[in-house]
Amino acid sequence: MALEIRGCGTALVTPFDRAGKVDEAALRRLVQFQIREGIDFLVPCGTTGEAPTLEHGEYLGVIRLVVEEAAGKVPVVAGVGGNNTKRVIQLAQQVQPLGVQAILSVAPYYNKPTQEGLYQHFRALAESTNLPVILYNVPSRTSSNIEPATVARLAGLPNIQGIKEASGSIVQQMEVLRAVPAGFRVFSGDDAFTFPLMALGGAGVISVASNQVPGLMTKLTHLLLEGNYAEARALHFRLLPLMQANFIETNPVPVKAGLAMMGLIGEIYRLPLVPMKPEHRARLEKVLSELGVLGSPAAPA
Repeated sequence: MALEIRGCGTALVTPFDRAGKVDEAALRRLVQFQIREGIDFLVPCGTTGEAPTLEHGEYLGVIRLVVEEAAGKVPVVAGVGGNNTKRVIQLAQQVQPLGVQAILSVAPYYNKPTQEGLYQHFRALAESTNLPVILYNVPSRTSSNIEPATVARLAGLPNIQGIKEASGSIVQQMEVLRAVPAGFRVFSGDDAFTFPLMALGGAGVISVASNQVPGLMTKLTHLLLEGNYAEARALHFRLLPLMQANFIETNPVPVKAGLAMMGLIGEIYRLPLVPMKPEHRARLEKVLSELGVLGSPAAPA
């Protein structure tokens, strides 16, 4: 199965209700909002979706609901990660029948595997599923960096077809783009790197900000795919304050706060995450207000 996605994919939050359960109605609203605004694909159960706090049944339920609500209108890429290779393989096998088009798998965290360990982990995962696999490199979260040479080596496996690159290093991103074969999709894992990465040949972004402004983030990626750098540059700088505000505290705290301000979800987290500090909340609200998205769950074109 070939990985056809490009452009903007949303790393979806997972809404919770006041009882602490997954708020299915809010999640359906969020998916509908994303599709209405023209998002290219959806990514449930990643870091932004608070996946580490989801019980197994909740995890599968969230993916099932997103696939059902997407109804074939946009592809769904399921977050399937962990630091126990056997368990990650089991998750991938359980997710495959749910109708997702690909899986996104983060580098094992806490274990701190070597480059050979990373290769063998992802190789075992790839050999266990027919789904395309997108690697996810985010050393700030995992303490494990998938180096460009290892990405290139993994790209030689048939169904490892992309990477979400969030190393925070534009040099590393360039090295990855240079090392991988044509057709291997390199996505930015950091909203603020979308412009430079795509200008260098990246396929798009798996975005946090697109939870709040899916139309604008999708427009940014499409302008870049078209080579319209002047208009894309202006939009990038317009969105930059939101990209920054969403990480003023640990993701997904600010983005969930912003979605609550927009009336799309309740502002409820699972420990160990807690609500934003008031001064940070005020900054985020100002940024969203300036973008014109408060008071109505729809971003301007």
